[in-house]
Amino acid sequence: MRSSGDDVSTNASVNLDTLKGWAAALKQNIFTLYLTSKDPRTPLLAKFIVVLTVGYALSPIDLIPDFIPIVGYLDDLLLLPAGIWLAIRLIPDLVWQECKARTESEAFTLPQSRGAAVVVLLLWSVLCLWVLSLA
Repeated sequence: MRSSGDDVSTNASVNLDTLKGWAAALKQNIFTLYLTSKDPRTPLLAKFIVVLTVGYALSPIDLIPDFIPIVGYLDDLLLLPAGIWLAIRLIPDLVWQECKARTESEAFTLPQSRGAAVVVLLLWSVLCLWVLSLA
């Protein structure tokens, strides 16, 4: 007979496997989006959304820092999937499928986006200055 402790560890490993799979799919989608941004057939609006989404995903700085309880992870759980969803809807299906196939067949590494980090730092600076001006 199994104890409830065994059930908890089994559920935790299943949840961890699910999270690892989700993270791998997210990384693959981000790289696929990166490839679509380089394709001349991608519409300008889609490229704009892709650049924002990929730049934010690769930025070493979050819009909402993760150390803030609960709220700190909302940007990762809501903004990134929403940006990916919107970008995929705006990209022509043929372009998406070709870039996705390329992502699946090639090894890839995602660069860090220093430009996105600068934008996030500027946003935080403006916010801090605005809050200080209210005081």
